[in-house]
Amino acid sequence: MRTVLGVWRWRRNPLRRRTDLFEAWVAFAALVCVLVVAPAIGCAAGLRVDGTLQRAAREQRQERYLVPAVVVRPTPDPVVGADADPAAQRQTPQRSKIVASWTAPDGSSHQGTVPAAEEPPRPGDRFRIWTDTHGRLVGQPLDPSAASVHAGLAGLAAAFGIAALGETVRRLVVRRLMHRRYMRLDRAWAAAGPDWGRAGAGS
Repeated sequence: MRTVLGVWRWRRNPLRRRTDLFEAWVAFAALVCVLVVAPAIGCAAGLRVDGTLQRAAREQRQERYLVPAVVVRPTPDPVVGADADPAAQRQTPQRSKIVASWTAPDGSSHQGTVPAAEEPPRPGDRFRIWTDTHGRLVGQPLDPSAASVHAGLAGLAAAFGIAALGETVRRLVVRRLMHRRYMRLDRAWAAAGPDWGRAGAGS
């Protein structure tokens, strides 16, 4: 709102100072930054991030495979210390770990400890896990829709950042101008002050 009001300092006025006109130009530049530059940069940043994430998602889908696994046995429960907080354990429950076996896309057999897909895990249960071509455990590939959401958030963050930067610069310039105006007013008052109100001083 103050940025828009600053633009109105362009209006013709016999009392308008050069600093008023400069402040109006600064306000106009900040307004253009908020309405034009920030959205443009945000859109460009969002598209660039989206392209990068979509490419990463495609590569992950090509390199990661969902393979069947079989529960061999559950792992022993970890020993909980006596000083552990039961309330904290209830708020952050730990998933059971199991020993499972699976066959990799390249035909090699593997066995390792993985999080249980169901509770309680039973030997012989079948589930699926994500692995690479050689059977090493990997995370689930990035979903394209999730990548688009992240890209949109990155674009919004970039746009808001540029807009905030423009408004911050405008405020700093206006503060500097106000400081200069007060300094000039103080000098003018100091020059007129000794004769203020004295008879024959032209007042």
